[in-house]
Amino acid sequence: MHDIKTVRTDPAGFDAALARRGLPPQSAALLALDEARRAAIALGEGAQARRNALSREIGAAMKRGDTAEAERLKAEVAAALAEAAAADPAAREAALSEALAVLPNTLDPEVPDGADESANVVLHQHGEPAQIPDAKQHFELGEALGLMDFATAARLSGSRFVVLKGALARLERALGQWMLGVHTDRHGYTEVNPPLLVQAPALYGTGQLPKFEEDLFRAGDHYLIPTAEVPLTNLVADQIIPEPEQPLRYTALTPCFRSEAGSAGRDTRGMLRQHQFPKVEMVSITRPEDSAEEHERMTRCAEAILTELGLTWRRIILCAGDTGFGAARTYDLEVWLPGQRAWREISSCSNCRDFQARRMKARFKRGKENLFLHTLNGSGVAVGRALIAVMETHQQPDGSIRVPEVLRPWMGVDVIGSV
Repeated sequence: MHDIKTVRTDPAGFDAALARRGLPPQSAALLALDEARRAAIALGEGAQARRNALSREIGAAMKRGDTAEAERLKAEVAAALAEAAAADPAAREAALSEALAVLPNTLDPEVPDGADESANVVLHQHGEPAQIPDAKQHFELGEALGLMDFATAARLSGSRFVVLKGALARLERALGQWMLGVHTDRHGYTEVNPPLLVQAPALYGTGQLPKFEEDLFRAGDHYLIPTAEVPLTNLVADQIIPEPEQPLRYTALTPCFRSEAGSAGRDTRGMLRQHQFPKVEMVSITRPEDSAEEHERMTRCAEAILTELGLTWRRIILCAGDTGFGAARTYDLEVWLPGQRAWREISSCSNCRDFQARRMKARFKRGKENLFLHTLNGSGVAVGRALIAVMETHQQPDGSIRVPEVLRPWMGVDVIGSV
């Protein structure tokens, strides 16, 4: 959410910031809504002041027995109040809020220009892409082992679901549990077990509503979470907390649910793009002056996971046209998939600055001031995609899969072979 005072102060700068995202100017329309809102508020305040003043005159007229004058003054009060009510300041306020709510966050100056992912910039790379002769994709490996069943999942639930069995089901569970342990024991995050169903205000606070409702699954008055970012960030919604000396850091391992409304025809084979998938999420709540360094730290936490799994990865800063709605700056981590012979996203770490905090009214107290917090979120990492990367990276010529050393205590085996 943007502060209308910022638009008033520098309308040209506000429009220039939107132009970086490929959007047309909005300041003139916003300022017109703001002027109508302020005029309606002024009418209401004026009518109330007039009512207070005339009340004394009405009392005086009644005291001296001048009933006609008293009735005339009462009619004047009623007319003023009716005019103020017709201006409907609440509706004007709602119209301005709705117009602001669909506009994306302002980008950090360091975000590179560009219209789409082709303008994203690789910042560094860990390892070299493995060139495995006759490398298979994860679904070929999983189906050959009899441990990955898409046909049964489709019969149960439709497309974009999978049934994992045996050692692959255990491997996915091990990945999530191990990641959660790393983030809590070594990276200083507090584990949270949040609700998987949230109400609309929570999704509004993190920016999924109103703009991205088609990407959500709804269940009555609730929505299934598309990411644990939603409940974790909303832990501070509608609160004024003491100034945090250190960032508040939360992590959760949850199922996530996405309709993939805009992904028709993309990644229809395999597990890359599912309606239901597990993910370890990281969320940080910080003071404004700490959020840039916290963004770097959060991304390093996700990178450590990929390194310990023996994966090849790279960090990318997203360009203006590819940065998400609520983010001011985003790093994507991409992992090399030998079976696909391609880089694929496995984590996205974003600094949202005060954009979400304004929407959810999340503040901290500094002296006598109440200031907006900064919020950050990142995948630490997507468990299903980590499973894919482990399978394709550590596949053996006979179709078996070598278990990364860090997961062997969880698995009890070094290699996953055929059933």
